[in-house]
Amino acid sequence: MANFWRQQGVPHKGWTLVNVIDVREDGQPEWETDYETCMMCGNEKIRYVHILEHPDVNDEFRVGCTCAEKLTNDYINPERRERELRNRSSRRINWTKKQWKRSKNGNYFLNVDEHHLLIYRDKGTNKYKVKIGETFGKKTFSTLEKAKIAVFNGIEYLKEKGDW
Repeated sequence: MANFWRQQGVPHKGWTLVNVIDVREDGQPEWETDYETCMMCGNEKIRYVHILEHPDVNDEFRVGCTCAEKLTNDYINPERRERELRNRSSRRINWTKKQWKRSKNGNYFLNVDEHHLLIYRDKGTNKYKVKIGETFGKKTFSTLEKAKIAVFNGIEYLKEKGDW
């Protein structure tokens, strides 16, 4: 188990938070999640990985929230960014539990915030495809659950852009 806190030559300050990721982003079950280990303290089973950079270190460091706060000397943004991901994960879980209606053609649909959402079978591949509003998705999905997650991700993307 690495513990860079005690290793000489590894700076303890001056790091910049580049990103925070959820290693279970695609919604897979907990038992299938490849958790990470904090590169600084060696804490195992980190789901929300804070990616840091330092001008004197060639590699990025992947650490937990507490180490990110200490290394960046920022006790607000690492926790805030992690909370945003936790909230997004909760919204995604609730989203997958929504009851979709079925059309006469067998398509699944929902109307959310005045937007029509559609999941339908691609005739050529028999896989699922999605449509959000007037925009048809290009990807296909092997299961209905994966298609629902794709719709969720599409809505989140549109919200980030301000197009929702």
